[in-house]
Amino acid sequence: MASDQNFVDYVVEQLQPTGAILAKKMFGEYGLYADGTFFGVICDNKLFVKPTEAGREYIGNVVEAPPYPGAKNSFLIEDKMEDSKWLSELVRITVAALPPPKPKKKKK
Repeated sequence: MASDQNFVDYVVEQLQPTGAILAKKMFGEYGLYADGTFFGVICDNKLFVKPTEAGREYIGNVVEAPPYPGAKNSFLIEDKMEDSKWLSELVRITVAALPPPKPKKKKK
């Protein structure tokens, strides 16, 4: 089941304190980027954030699940969706712990 655009818009709105958030349509679902860094996905109207040790410490009691069959586990965020401040801080912590995006190759 594909994610509902209203849910995607809600997640992006909740993450506004983080900075520039982009939800990019990917394979019928959405990839999430903060200032150009891929940090999570929205699948079946659920938010999944890339796992990092810093994120694990921040969350505390982590729920992990694959966003789609065959995928690696990610942090499933459900309980704190209404807490924009908490959610934005999680994304900031996650993005800081991830390697920077690789520069795109120039087309010839």
